[in-house]
Amino acid sequence: MEILPKTLGTRPRLAVEVRAEGIVAARAEDAAALLTTVARVDLPDGAVAPGLKVGNIVDTFCVSAAVRKALDVVSGRGSERAERGAGRLRDVTLVVPDSAARVLFLDFDQLPSKAAEALPLVRFRLKKLLPFDADDAMVSYQVMSNEKGTIKLLAVAIPKAVLEEYEAVVLGAGYLPGAVLPSTLAALAGLDETPSPSLVVNAGLGAVTTAIVQAGTLLLHRSVDMSANANVSAPVTVVSTAIPLVDRESSAQEWAQQEALGPEGWGRFDADDVMPASVAREIGMETAAREVAQAVSVAAAYFEDSLQTVPDQLLVAGTLGAETLSAVMAESGLEGLRVREMVDAGMMQAGAVTASVPRGWLAGVRGALRN
Repeated sequence: MEILPKTLGTRPRLAVEVRAEGIVAARAEDAAALLTTVARVDLPDGAVAPGLKVGNIVDTFCVSAAVRKALDVVSGRGSERAERGAGRLRDVTLVVPDSAARVLFLDFDQLPSKAAEALPLVRFRLKKLLPFDADDAMVSYQVMSNEKGTIKLLAVAIPKAVLEEYEAVVLGAGYLPGAVLPSTLAALAGLDETPSPSLVVNAGLGAVTTAIVQAGTLLLHRSVDMSANANVSAPVTVVSTAIPLVDRESSAQEWAQQEALGPEGWGRFDADDVMPASVAREIGMETAAREVAQAVSVAAAYFEDSLQTVPDQLLVAGTLGAETLSAVMAESGLEGLRVREMVDAGMMQAGAVTASVPRGWLAGVRGALRN
């Protein structure tokens, strides 16, 4: 199973992303990833609870139906179903939430060139860095550089049971997940390789990831999870709980396990027992805004320290959108960054996108369609 954005071969021409807020799907006719058709289906609150524990897909029927509806629109398969039945499964690239995976940088003095021999060594290194069993995870890696006797690589790991949940809703929708990518890595695959470094933020109400990429090389990937996937075994009722998590840097190149900020996070609460849902949602959005602003501030400081220059723009993916993020940054006193969407008009066929599918939602699927 592919869980990195750059591989040999051609990915499916359909892509779908599962987010806590909803499902978005897109179609492109070739590797240039000019989006020809897009679709979005919103999900009820709590239908998807991204995290590293089983129970990400809380309402399987609802999520699978939404995936099917979105993919049928972009594939044109809805009419085919009515006329000829389901037919064979069509391949799609599946984009999963960043909160469901771990992305880490690793250094090796040497590494076998054959993936079959290198993967066990990568998995062994991950044992001490992952908050889940590395032996029971889907692991993939990509060599970022090999110079001065040091091999630097990017590793991605997803708990197998969690990955199977996301794959199951795609299979249940009548499609076959041919590749799987974490959201931000998928979005970054849509960027052109330019010498100028880019600062990227992928934000939604439940999580935010910041990244820095230069000339196709990922320099920073930092995720903050603002939702609680506290289920241990069987799925449980999801409540509005805010527990921001922040990556701890275990070395100059490795970002290790996440930890809660404070004994109760940022004001942990049960919305059903303490306050009306509307008030809980408003507090949750304020918490999200604070965490997004903090994440961008930290990433901008890392950008300046590492590259000896200040970022001049912030590329935006995710459901909060550039306009909202610009307002969040202004309210937080963060100035000097131009905020713009990663997906621009030139990446879409005329008429492909409507107001019902904002451009921020499309960064992940657009990158997933680009080879």
